[in-house]
Amino acid sequence: MSFPSIDEQLNVIKRGTVEIVPEEDLVEKLKKSKKENRPLRIKLGCDPTRPDLHLGHSVILRKLRQFQDLGHHVILIIGDFTALIGDPTGQNKTRPSLTEEEIKENARTYLDQAGKILDGKKTEIVYNSEWLGDMKFQDVILLTSKMTVARMIERDDFSKRYKNNESISLHEFLYPLAQGQDSVHLKSDVELGGTDQKFNLLVGRDLQRDAGQDPQVCLMMPLLVGTDGSQKMSKSYDNYIGIDEPANDMYGKALSIPDELMYSYYELVTDISTDELETIKKRIEEDPRNTKHDLAFTVTRMYHGEEAAKAARKYFEQTVINKDIPDDAPELTFEAGSTHRLLDIIAEANLTSSNGEAKRMMKQGGVSLDDEKIKSPGHEITFKEGDELALKVGKRKFAKLKAV
Repeated sequence: MSFPSIDEQLNVIKRGTVEIVPEEDLVEKLKKSKKENRPLRIKLGCDPTRPDLHLGHSVILRKLRQFQDLGHHVILIIGDFTALIGDPTGQNKTRPSLTEEEIKENARTYLDQAGKILDGKKTEIVYNSEWLGDMKFQDVILLTSKMTVARMIERDDFSKRYKNNESISLHEFLYPLAQGQDSVHLKSDVELGGTDQKFNLLVGRDLQRDAGQDPQVCLMMPLLVGTDGSQKMSKSYDNYIGIDEPANDMYGKALSIPDELMYSYYELVTDISTDELETIKKRIEEDPRNTKHDLAFTVTRMYHGEEAAKAARKYFEQTVINKDIPDDAPELTFEAGSTHRLLDIIAEANLTSSNGEAKRMMKQGGVSLDDEKIKSPGHEITFKEGDELALKVGKRKFAKLKAV
């Protein structure tokens, strides 16, 4: 196959990238690849510790897709073995262990969602239990001899926990070595990771060098800041935009990001060309409202299609701008004279995942009846003949309540 020029490839690869270690090695690998007409082996490891992906995950998956589009060979590692250890990156305590059943189920949904970004026909999918699971104890001892305790403690997560007298389990030291062993086994040319993965990626270089291989290049992508504008995107912080969630929710959440994050979202999670980004930067300053709507539309279209994105925009205009109840809102009927607890009505309409979530939203002022906020979890409604009430939960969930 014919690869683009080295400069063209670098322009694509470096878009949004925080650090390439070492960049000169990447240039040499790209030159050799083009000269020999041989695609580079690009590796990304993913531990299926959670079933759902969000736009934060899409940043690195999209970079992987860009390598695919440039003609390189992409390897997606499902870390079903390393997930048993638990990545200590960014953790202030030992991760709880997952069962093999949980890992398998998470991996299944992970691959389904990753398929919305990657070209499945050009993606090699492997499971690191295939080689790590076959290692004998003697092999593990030899592997651990490649790394000193002092080097491990240099790692930020471990050094902070050590200084704070917080426990570090010995098996956590094995994680970077296991991830590095993946690189040795797959003979990767480039490994992708977030900025928080730098230590793990560099261990892979060391182990490859020790095995007589040409060390991989480490490419680090930024951690996408969530809709709250402060923390990295995470379900734990409830500041995420899931790539598999309904179009209306995706559109609405995208509109909630702070203006100062718009450019990074355009750069990292959309298909907007690099040339267009300069125009986008000016539009953000001159017309932030419509530029953000365009961002929400673009992101929603990418995962749900043109028609769903148009419907989501219409839904937002109807429910938020015009404050109308959407036509497709569920309608619940109640006998006139009957009394019902609002929590039970919310549960019946499936507007929250649990009573606990409904109570929390009430306390935060996120539940209203005919625009009147209801903050008491014990609130009851006695329906009168002819009553038609509009129930709103959160920013995007509605139900019509009628008395008959």
